[in-house]
Order: sequence, then C-alpha cells, then structure tokens
Amino acid sequence: MANEWLDRWRTGRIGFHRERPHPSLVRHWPLLGVTPGTKVLVPLCGKSLDMRWLGQHDHPVLGIELAPEAIEQFVAAGAGEVSRYRHGDFEICRQGNVELWCGDFFHFHIEQAAEIGAFYDRAALIALPPATRQRYAFHLAQLIPPGARGLLISLVRAPGDDGGPPFGVTAEEVRELFDPNFQVTHLEDGEPEAGSGFRESAWALVRRGPSV
Repeated sequence: MANEWLDRWRTGRIGFHRERPHPSLVRHWPLLGVTPGTKVLVPLCGKSLDMRWLGQHDHPVLGIELAPEAIEQFVAAGAGEVSRYRHGDFEICRQGNVELWCGDFFHFHIEQAAEIGAFYDRAALIALPPATRQRYAFHLAQLIPPGARGLLISLVRAPGDDGGPPFGVTAEEVRELFDPNFQVTHLEDGEPEAGSGFRESAWALVRRGPSV
C-alpha cells in the first residue's frame, strides 16, 4: 500500500487533489467550535490546500505525509521561508503556521502530538484498505485528547464498485470504527459526483473522555 501511494506521487497520479479548499471544510469547520489557535492534526495530508485554509483561520497545522514529493510541492506553491529539521523518524518542513512531517502516520506517537487539539481527515480514512482502517481509527484516538473535535469527510462508491483508493466507507463502518472512542455526528451527504458515482459524507467527531 505504501509503495503504491509513493508511486502515485512520483508519477503524478493524484486525481484526488483539489485545487481549492474542500467545500465541506469551509461549510462545517466554523460550526465545530474549535478554539482559534488550536493546532490541527491532518493525517495523510498530501499537498492539500485545506491546510492553508485552516492556517488562514488561525489554526497551526501539523500534517503527516508519507510522500516527500507532496511536501515539496506544497511548500513550493506557498510563500515564505521554509525551515527544515528532524524529529525521530520524521523529516519536518515548516512554512508559516503549517508544519509537514514526512513519514509513516503509524510511527507518529503521543509524545509528538502533545500540542494537538483538533483534527481534520479529508482523504486519510478513504485512502486505506479495510484491513488498515481499524488500526487507523484506534491510532488517531490515541493521539487526540479528550474533548478534541474534528471533521471527517468519507466517501461511498457506487453500488457494486469495490475499487480504490479512494475506498468506499459506509456510514455503518464509520460509526463502527469511531464510536468506541468518539462521539460521532453525521452532518451531511453530498450529491453523487458526475462520472464516478462517488458520494461524500461529512462527520463531526469529538474524542470521548472526562471533559466531553
């Protein structure tokens, strides 16, 4: 799976990338009640412009991405000085209030996530095959403190279409994956995308714990 992802970036097969912030982020993030200044974790971030949108709305961003090409393209398209350093297994680039950690999300640990207070998943869960999604949901829960809020954008494929990535994740699976550790609220279903049959769904998640 990791090799396929890296090959997609090397060969430019990144049809999942959007050239503007995701409308569900713009629509729903302001309603989540995330305090300005809260650092947002963005797993499997690619070179998403959603990170710039979050940064422009007073959120430091920590994106985690396996493909160095994605990180280099993100900073090349941005403005401002880029600082680079290393932390454990990760090479890190910082530009403005966005820092990008190049490495395996599953190697990112709680001590590295000390300042994280919110999260955003637009294309992480749906990039993972079924066997890995449970591991992802559990690992995300370990990184997020009680009461932290996040936005998840999932995807359902047309009936009979089991391809991927992006993989289809039903509403039932979203609840099964996240209910043990998060309060899960379905926000909306989008219209099927022309030519693909994909339909996106937006979910608000709040990490369960004493302060929830």
